[in-house]
Amino acid sequence: MQDKETILGITESLCPECLQRIKAKRVEVSHNVYLKKTCKDHGDFSTVIWRGQPSYTSWSVAKLPSRPPVCATNISQGCPFDCGLCPDHRQHTCCVLLEVTKRCNLHCPICFATAGSEENDPDRTTIEDWYRLLLKSGGPYNIQLSGGEPTLRDDLPEIIASGRSLGYDFIQVNTNGLRLARDYSYVKRLKEAGLSCVFLQFDGTNDEIYEKLRGTALLAEKQAAITNCAKLQLGVVLVPTLVPGVNTQNIGSIIQYAIEQMPTVRGVHFQPVSYFGRYPQEPSDRERITIPEVINKIVKQTAGKLQIEDFRPPRGENAYCSFHGNFVLMNNGELKAWSNAASKGCCQPQVAAVEARKARTFVAKRWAAPQKAERRETDNKEEKYGNDINVGSMDAFLDRVEKYSFCISGMAFQDVWNLDLDRLRECFIHVVSPDSRIIPFCAYNLTDKQGNSLYRPLKR
Repeated sequence: MQDKETILGITESLCPECLQRIKAKRVEVSHNVYLKKTCKDHGDFSTVIWRGQPSYTSWSVAKLPSRPPVCATNISQGCPFDCGLCPDHRQHTCCVLLEVTKRCNLHCPICFATAGSEENDPDRTTIEDWYRLLLKSGGPYNIQLSGGEPTLRDDLPEIIASGRSLGYDFIQVNTNGLRLARDYSYVKRLKEAGLSCVFLQFDGTNDEIYEKLRGTALLAEKQAAITNCAKLQLGVVLVPTLVPGVNTQNIGSIIQYAIEQMPTVRGVHFQPVSYFGRYPQEPSDRERITIPEVINKIVKQTAGKLQIEDFRPPRGENAYCSFHGNFVLMNNGELKAWSNAASKGCCQPQVAAVEARKARTFVAKRWAAPQKAERRETDNKEEKYGNDINVGSMDAFLDRVEKYSFCISGMAFQDVWNLDLDRLRECFIHVVSPDSRIIPFCAYNLTDKQGNSLYRPLKR
């Protein structure tokens, strides 16, 4: 007997074969939710988008859309073919990626940027023009310097200083950490230039994981990178790419490792694998992990110290793009959640632009190193877990929140199989393209079944 299908919503997507826009529907079958779509030329496609609790319907957030403050392109072909941003977009920008190189010192089997080419890097004048473009488009926004591997640029500190001089208060570097591990003087230059945060690729706590996902053992260098950042009071966020059967059993260990590295490590930002750019083959549903599955693994692998209720949907981007839980490490070693049911905003619709601004402010404050922290080693357990801090005092408690706040979050990027254009229109993570357009991250990195890109220039 075939399981009953319940249609939860109608949307649009793209065909994985030809990238034509096609109709799609969200369908619940046996408590799992699938995106189902049909291309008249290439047939039917079905991809799981939600498995488990909390339920798909309970995760929704009412929102009033906000048109971008500046629209650089007109509506011509319709979403997602008019990005720039166009007037059909429903959210303001939160964070913008600037790809400062296509070069990389790794060749990972999975890479959204298909990095590793020897193309010339954009010069600093071009990058300064990108900064100015964003100011004219409603900025300053939070900036992520990405690539490729951005630390291959010797002039990265000057790029950071340029952004700071133009009024960008939060600049982070998305890095594999190899140069940060090997070159302390370079890390010092980044800090002195005004770097706010290191967004560190960190897939697990054993080298077997790195050998599978990155092609080589890297754990010692990840640890060395964190140590160098700790010496300079430079905040770090660990960023694991989650791949079923490779590191999804290591989620609890990653969180525990991050806690042990506080206050240098400010949190963990999980990214379930998405299949665009460089990937080995067309994915099956077994090769996907959805937001509720990540949350449930966090709960199980932390022995119930964290609960499903500690995690909330976002209010800035589309609710089905991410999750977050905000905590403070108490002096008994426990994480105390300060996310709560009220944060979902279930009573009144949230204004998209307001929530994007709040998200920018939150990330800038909580992902950077604590401003009041005195220099300390990352293994100072007496301060973290001792009883010498009087959390009964409001000043002492606020000081502890400043030093030992900890974020556990995750973002599920979309690929051509699970692309939902309703989600894409609410994206607030954007990329400045080489031709100076502002494009939602998932649209920019989207590739078809053969690896052809919608927007990203790819050398084949």
